[in-house]
Amino acid sequence: MPHSHLAVETSPAGFRWVRLSRPERRNALDVSLLRAVTDALAAEPRVPVLLASADPRVFCAGADLTITDAERAAVSDLVYDCCETIITRPGPVIAVLTGPAVGGGAQLAAASDLRIAGPGARLRWTGPPGLDLAVGAWLLPDLVGRATAMDLVLTGRWLEAAEALALGLVSRVCDDPEPVAAAIAADLADRGAGAGVKAVMAAGGLLDRLRAERAANRSAWARVLAAP
Repeated sequence: MPHSHLAVETSPAGFRWVRLSRPERRNALDVSLLRAVTDALAAEPRVPVLLASADPRVFCAGADLTITDAERAAVSDLVYDCCETIITRPGPVIAVLTGPAVGGGAQLAAASDLRIAGPGARLRWTGPPGLDLAVGAWLLPDLVGRATAMDLVLTGRWLEAAEALALGLVSRVCDDPEPVAAAIAADLADRGAGAGVKAVMAAGGLLDRLRAERAANRSAWARVLAAP
């Protein structure tokens, strides 16, 4: 089903754009939007996807802070469904980062197979203060090493585009990332590349760590929701 805050477009070059389009809330995720993103990624699973924003000023601000705690707990949980879909679908997912990606938004970017960033891209793996959520601990060690991952997850500090490139977290930083990402997606679509590589990359405990983080965060949210 089409979603008012998600724009999906198929390119004649054989890939699809999936654009978050909720600029008034900085593409913040509620339950319906996150499910729509997951469904869009699951559809035609062999087709390369560019996961981007309709507003170049932001990628995704994470969970919507205006929804109830119960809804935010559901968003926190559904992020892992979406990340698992990204990792297990045979077609590559390329995140196009032109602005900030926070919390769940940073998780979706990091779970993507490639990240093409603009100079204004910045990422931050943090959840609501006081909940002691793990955000990104399941996959950041594979991308940047354990020491840097601990720094990013424990401090929740901003990671700017230049540092992300130096760490290898983003593949490229360029002034106009959309046409660069589109050219990569078109090449991947033409060659039918990705399925074998992704199956190998998903092995070795990555999904086990995703599920462990999901379980830990379910427990954290359960404590919040049970509090008087």
